[in-house]
Amino acid sequence: MTLFVDIAPETQQSDDSGPGRAPRKSRLRRLAVRAGLPLLSVVAFLVAWELVALSGIWNETFVPHLSTVWRAFVDMSTTHDGVRGYQGYFWWEHLYMTLRRVFAGVLIGVAVGVALGLAMGTIGWVRRLLEPWLTFLRALPPLAYFFLLVIWLGIDEAPKITLLALAALPPAAVATTAAVRAAPVGLVEAARALGATPREAIRDVVVPSALPETFTGIRLSVGIAYSSVVAAELFNGIPGIGGVVKDASNYNNTPVVLVGIFAIGFSGLIIDALLRAIEHRAVPWRGKI
Repeated sequence: MTLFVDIAPETQQSDDSGPGRAPRKSRLRRLAVRAGLPLLSVVAFLVAWELVALSGIWNETFVPHLSTVWRAFVDMSTTHDGVRGYQGYFWWEHLYMTLRRVFAGVLIGVAVGVALGLAMGTIGWVRRLLEPWLTFLRALPPLAYFFLLVIWLGIDEAPKITLLALAALPPAAVATTAAVRAAPVGLVEAARALGATPREAIRDVVVPSALPETFTGIRLSVGIAYSSVVAAELFNGIPGIGGVVKDASNYNNTPVVLVGIFAIGFSGLIIDALLRAIEHRAVPWRGKI
């Protein structure tokens, strides 16, 4: 009797610990795969880059060594030979100015784009009136109208922010229009049958159902605006990462150009991750209606 009493709890404990350990290992494995694969791809890219640089296939002006790029990054982060960073600003100061311009442009472009998209999705004549202009604007590369903006607005902050706003507007408007038009008709009719006014149906049914795709449009707007930042900072762009890239390219300073590109790319990844986190919290019903 004592034997069974002593063994039973141990057996039960062993049985309980087995299933608990398996999910934990599964979570750790998923985490390792999610974090390890991107890290592995970055390491593979850096190794391949250094091998190409060492092979001498291309001149170091085109493919500099990683150590040269690192020295450029250190120079842009410190005061050296009496020079503060690059052109008198550290790299994070350049990045801050660029992000400030992008934030202002995206805020204006997305606000106007979402408002236009809501109107175009709910009012047919507004859509027919504005859709050709949105298509026209979306087809234009930023450089096509940036010089016109410089003529109109000068070379200070106004043309830069206007360019970024114009780049961010069409994706937000198009995505919102499509999302509003795709709102479930059954839910709208059910709301109307329960006594909702057209405005209440739009507010309580159409807008929530359109939010997931609208967030997708916002993410696209941010990406397109951020990819236009070098064009936006062609004139009087320092301080600014785009201005750094443009200025360094004038002197074939490839290491500094690469530092600027990496700063834009990595900050873009962080911004997109923040937008996805906001979307996850703000639109928990994505895919459930």
